Amino acid sequence: MGTKRKELTLEEAFEILEDTAGRLEAEDITLEDAFKEYKQGMEILKFCSDKIDKVEKKVLKISEDGETDEF
Repeated sequence: MGTKRKELTLEEAFEILEDTAGRLEAEDITLEDAFKEYKQGMEILKFCSDKIDKVEKKVLKISEDGETDEF
């Protein structure tokens, strides 16, 4: 996943992961292709993890007095 690609949404990234998993499950995949698919899958998985972390940090916590504070 290069930096020149447009920013993926989580939904798009999950679709890529699903497609990658399907290709890895194919019986006729070569070892070399399996490594390429695995590498791409791990890059997409890291992207998803980073994106989720960013979202979690933006979630607001409501205090007892009704005010909101960022994590």
